[in-house]
Amino acid sequence: MLLAELEVRHSRATAPTRRVALGRLWLPTEPAPGFGGILLAGIVAAGASALEGDDDVLDGIDSLLADIERGARIVQPRIRHRFQVDAVGLDRSVHSLVGEGEAVSLDIDGHGAPLPQVLAAFYAAGQLSYSARPGVFRLLRRATRWTGGIDDKLVDYLTGDEAASLRRGLPGDEGWALQVLGFASAGEPSRGAIQKRFRELVMAAHPDRGGDADGAGQRIQDLTEAKRILLTGP
Repeated sequence: MLLAELEVRHSRATAPTRRVALGRLWLPTEPAPGFGGILLAGIVAAGASALEGDDDVLDGIDSLLADIERGARIVQPRIRHRFQVDAVGLDRSVHSLVGEGEAVSLDIDGHGAPLPQVLAAFYAAGQLSYSARPGVFRLLRRATRWTGGIDDKLVDYLTGDEAASLRRGLPGDEGWALQVLGFASAGEPSRGAIQKRFRELVMAAHPDRGGDADGAGQRIQDLTEAKRILLTGP
């Protein structure tokens, strides 16, 4: 059974320009983030995983997501792609979330380049109702940190009980990592926010910067492990 669907229109591989547009979309978000939010997050996670290692693009993704979330005017082109309404002459990728019984799975169309798929998911999220946006954008920020495959683990990562799995605060889990880096009550941090906070806290922990000399080694080790967990998983 089809639960959500997004058609992305994008430049063909041989085209000299880089353009992206939205085709048909069905993104239920009640209760937020809904099946639509899960699908958008799955598209973002697939793209972010494929773009792993391209720090400039990933930083640009974090920045664009924040701008769309706060309703800022997005000057085009952005991240080397122009978002437009006209879809004439553009290729298409169709992504869906499907259910069978109680099982939910992502059907990600992988024939197009990953970056325009991520951008389209962001722009689609920007068209959702204001009541749905907070939950959807929180999930999208979480999705930008995914580095694994497009499988059941990703679905679990996006749909799991966050109150139980992310806020336990046990050493080595995501709740602990969020607390160590100071994100325990600040929602889902972006990849860029995690890296920035890590650098700040490591600098503050160093004895040369006033940190406790006796505890600096353990503190820096904890910060490093927390960053690893949040960026690559426990």
